[in-house]
Amino acid sequence: MTKEELIKRLEDIEWEDFEVKAARSALPQSSWETVSSFSNTAGGWLIFGVQQLGKEFIVQGVENPEKIEQDFITALRSGKFNIKIQTTNKKYKVNGADILAFNVAPAPAKFKPVYFNNSLKNTFIRTGSGDQRATQEEIDAMFRNSSFESKDKELTDFAISDLDEETVHRYRTYLQNIESAHSYNSLSNAEFLQKLNVLINQKITIAGLLVFGKEDCINYVIPDFRIDYLEIAGTSYSKAPARYKYRLPGEENLFNYYFSIYKKLVKNIDIPFKEGKNGFRDEDQPQVNALKEALVNLLMHTDYFSNAKPRIRVFTDRIEFFNPGGLPKKLEDIINEDFSMPRNPTIAKIFRIIKLSENIGSGFHKMINGWESYYKVKPDITGDFDNYTITFKYSQAPQVTPQVTPQVTPQVMLTELEERVLNEIKNNVKISREQIAERLRIKPGTVKEYIKKLKDKGVLRRVGKTSGGHWEVLK
Repeated sequence: MTKEELIKRLEDIEWEDFEVKAARSALPQSSWETVSSFSNTAGGWLIFGVQQLGKEFIVQGVENPEKIEQDFITALRSGKFNIKIQTTNKKYKVNGADILAFNVAPAPAKFKPVYFNNSLKNTFIRTGSGDQRATQEEIDAMFRNSSFESKDKELTDFAISDLDEETVHRYRTYLQNIESAHSYNSLSNAEFLQKLNVLINQKITIAGLLVFGKEDCINYVIPDFRIDYLEIAGTSYSKAPARYKYRLPGEENLFNYYFSIYKKLVKNIDIPFKEGKNGFRDEDQPQVNALKEALVNLLMHTDYFSNAKPRIRVFTDRIEFFNPGGLPKKLEDIINEDFSMPRNPTIAKIFRIIKLSENIGSGFHKMINGWESYYKVKPDITGDFDNYTITFKYSQAPQVTPQVTPQVTPQVMLTELEERVLNEIKNNVKISREQIAERLRIKPGTVKEYIKKLKDKGVLRRVGKTSGGHWEVLK
């Protein structure tokens, strides 16, 4: 960060990766909360020598920058935290005052949660533009993230007899049909499952149970196991005549979920007719492959032990894939490096063997480029340390025959957080920004920003004064 970038950031209080502290003569205790939150989420800059009063930043400087810097670095490396924390340090002169800037990088997943004073209660995360104490569920998610790439290899107490024979047979038939010469085809069932790491030492792995297991056995290990698939007749729940027009019934296992969901997904996108084998429509088209990759991506990357459930929602203007479980590194790094590190590598291997997923890289390029090549808009990918969402928006597509072109009526589209803010207002039209912030665990300033967006989109307006007035939902 340059001096010019620092000054520019001081003009805006909504940066999620930027926190200022006065620290005029000593290190403020709240610094440790910010270091923890940056380490546990996406990293950020901690600035000493600037005080924030409401919307105003006051540059005061630090009286002894060398001592403050040394005290801070020593604390980060000498046992204050459960891991040693490295920072990139900068020193600036702003209006004659000394300003210290420390860039705290996000910790690798295997070292999280990051906390201080030897107490897990001192684990913080960054939400909106502030530090929040992590809940026990969020801490548990970090511990599961620390076992990235190993959890689905763990052994269960189940044996080969606890797998669904029909599912195993369908999988083997599928492989035989797409690659008859594959070396696995000549193996016995036990040998075959060992090759897939489904069966190890006569025990079924978690991955094997999820893909091939019987429903009751899966629910014994993961209660309430399911993949939610919903179709909503509107751009949001609030704009739909019913909460959903279709919800997929529960399936036995992941292999069955894949095919049931895929059949529903392809009915919600344009697929121009191209003749394939035996005169049938060729579905090997970029926009189809983008959704296919997103579906397998969800199955490979979901944290199945999270209280949140993987979910696919089909609205009239978009398709959303919600994945419980964060990505192993920043999205831009995954895309730029074509980096592949699935949370559940055994599940990934099972789907890659039958060519339902990308064999090289993360698959994000296929999702992004495939969807954009037809719908002329890139998917939105957003998330946090314990989840991410991929949103495929419909837009103007090439002209196709009327039989396969859905008529999409232009609608006002809201993000998930905008919907959540709007729903709080619908439930209480006199609710304050502070109350919304408390309920959603975000900063009041962030609520203000989203209320402005809702007003700009014409779905919300304020009636009366701040005190004694109320909200009116317009659409």
